[in-house]
Amino acid sequence: MKKIFKKSLSVCMATIILVVGLTACAKGKYAADVAKDSSNVTNSQVDGSVYKSEAIMDFSVAEVGYDDQEMMLDEFNTEEYNAITENNFKSVKNYPISTFSVDVDTASYSNIRRMINNGNKVVPDAVRIEEMINYFKYDYEKPTGDIPFSVTTEVSDCPWNENAKLLLIGLQAEDIDFEDRPGSNLVFLLDVSGSMNSYDKLPLMQKAFIMLTENLNENDRISIVTYAGSERVVLQGARGDETMKIVEALEDLTAGGSTAGAAGIEKAYMLAEEYFIEGGNNRVILATDGDLNVGISSEGELKRLVEKKRESGVFLSVLGFGTGNIKDNKMEALADNGNGNYAYIDSILEAKKVLVEEMGGTLFTVAKDVKLQVEFNPAYIKGYRLIGYENRMLNTEDFDDDTKDAGEIGAGHRVTALYEIIDLTSEQEIAESDLKYQTDNNPIDSNEWLTVNIRYKEPTEDTSKLIEVPVDESSYTADMPENLAFAASVAGFGMLLRDSQWKGEASYDMILDILDNLDISEDVYKDEFISLVKKVKRTN
Repeated sequence: MKKIFKKSLSVCMATIILVVGLTACAKGKYAADVAKDSSNVTNSQVDGSVYKSEAIMDFSVAEVGYDDQEMMLDEFNTEEYNAITENNFKSVKNYPISTFSVDVDTASYSNIRRMINNGNKVVPDAVRIEEMINYFKYDYEKPTGDIPFSVTTEVSDCPWNENAKLLLIGLQAEDIDFEDRPGSNLVFLLDVSGSMNSYDKLPLMQKAFIMLTENLNENDRISIVTYAGSERVVLQGARGDETMKIVEALEDLTAGGSTAGAAGIEKAYMLAEEYFIEGGNNRVILATDGDLNVGISSEGELKRLVEKKRESGVFLSVLGFGTGNIKDNKMEALADNGNGNYAYIDSILEAKKVLVEEMGGTLFTVAKDVKLQVEFNPAYIKGYRLIGYENRMLNTEDFDDDTKDAGEIGAGHRVTALYEIIDLTSEQEIAESDLKYQTDNNPIDSNEWLTVNIRYKEPTEDTSKLIEVPVDESSYTADMPENLAFAASVAGFGMLLRDSQWKGEASYDMILDILDNLDISEDVYKDEFISLVKKVKRTN
């Protein structure tokens, strides 16, 4: 009887594996419906420098005759995130200069929102605080003159650290006139492998690109390349106003097979170069869950591939889709090194935000290789900590090196950075090392607390330009300005989700108290943020 049971058990397990395998490769509505009815319970573990998320499929054990849930398969969630080591406080005596590349990616926030709304635990290394902050709009002054963006600075008391002040640096890029915009040469590079066969992947991706298509015109050129086991050109050089032709090509896509992403990237860049528009927007838009598993597939290899391809003048934007298989580390590396941006699409509303409402920022670059360097005056500031941007840090010498790649800013984009700064009167101690050859610290006579230096290049230029913005005591206000207050609330939320060692007195109640004093009722995304904070608070 025991042998018969074991044999039956083996047969059942084999059947489950077969069914799951067929579902992953299936085409059509049935597979999408099956995927739609399943969900993931996420637990996280560190694997080297990458965070891998594991989960158990949420189908009924009783239906297949097992009472022991530990026998369920647990290999269906293979999400990957690069490990983050948070920035520490630094002594101005030892490190007077802080240098980093700008980041306009927003993927982290919408990905975290997906985890929270699905009732899953937030993966700590999915929390990139700078991307959370930059997801939202801020009331910065519009740029004037020949500079493609404005610079705003604000200083107030830090709400989670009574010994620190909080510094905001905000950049606001110029908008473009869509009635008179340059032509776009776009290549939609679409992942149609078996891993995309889920309601929140291929079907959502199709709807997203259809919305983008509806906003194109006769000056635009559209090509579509798909990749699964191999790449395929679906559409080549269609006019932007051939809407039905493009929509039909998108609607006919089905998913199945392995994922030869590098071959698709090569083909997409080839088409982008073939239909290159001088003075226009030449861009590959990659839509994927990031699971590239055929040919060039490692993060390092993909990085080197797109680094070489960006020399053609073609930019790369990356859109992430789906649950359970996200390779966040690969997608971020592709966008960062392909002179583009990275967004995660968790709903049709997010697709509308990224590809319609913020189309200019997603598609049209107004400044490239943008770097920030903050020099602190030791006569006033003894320590500082940059919040976020851990994977965007640069060496001091990189700031003046025009061969060093940095971030891009799109039309209408905003970039916000926060520093905790410790002035000389603060009781907080900052660890510093004695310097053998610099014992005489004689700062110049200046009332400036710090200077924000910004380098950027015009989209078609190779030589950078410099902006210098000094900050002194006049920037400080005891009543926290609304821009800084909202950014601080998002940063505090991110630190709580990460369980950051620097969260100090931050709490969900503190965040909600800050938000309660802000007039954000007209901003649906900020209003949604309040709901998200409340949802997490209820479960903690």
